[in-house]
Amino acid sequence: MNAIVKLCVLLSLAFPLSALALFDQCQDLFPERQTPTTSLIGRDLCFDDFAVYYSPTDKKPIYTVERLNGRQLTQTRPRRTNQFYEEARVPAHERALLSDYRGSGYDRGHNVPAGDMTGEQGMAQSFSLANMMPQARQNNQGIWAKRVEEPTRMYAKRVDGDIYVFTGSTGNRGSIGKSKVTIPAYLYKLVYDPAKQLAWVYWIENTNEAQVSPLISYSELIQRTGIDFHLPLSNPR
Repeated sequence: MNAIVKLCVLLSLAFPLSALALFDQCQDLFPERQTPTTSLIGRDLCFDDFAVYYSPTDKKPIYTVERLNGRQLTQTRPRRTNQFYEEARVPAHERALLSDYRGSGYDRGHNVPAGDMTGEQGMAQSFSLANMMPQARQNNQGIWAKRVEEPTRMYAKRVDGDIYVFTGSTGNRGSIGKSKVTIPAYLYKLVYDPAKQLAWVYWIENTNEAQVSPLISYSELIQRTGIDFHLPLSNPR
């Protein structure tokens, strides 16, 4: 067995693939420490302020999760770094590369927004390519930033206690780069307020021409994505 093969085996053992995401080091980021279930195979990656369930085939997140509250978001914010980097914890053959996005016409779209980060370490980590998806440029900088991400932050600032936010993408519009990073057809953001027992979902087409569409229900999101987020809702709809 040559050195490269040995290294691949060791990496696979260190970060095993599974359809059961455990997130042992960051379960507190999930509502009642309950992680979602799905048939999609991925790798669970814990960061300081968020977690990523990463697809080794699509080379982008299956979903991400973060916990937000008004106290955090009203603190002095760290400077945005814009230092995108390749995620070393992901084996090389499953990794998105900086070169995949270069000249592709697609933005490196954050799942967990840099604008949600309240510390320098979290800010830096939010630029991992494991947290990125190929996103239509005007979508990323326009409707998604202004009509999805910012309203979510504003809601978190208004309410008492924590809210939980899951972000992901689904569908296939082709791929970019030598690594063949999947271009998703749709983007979503699920917001859950445990104190008010409310959950709602933004569902946006991944195009430059996308318009704000009506919110969809939590149950509809499960049906469309095949992911059960296990939100402890008294009346899930």
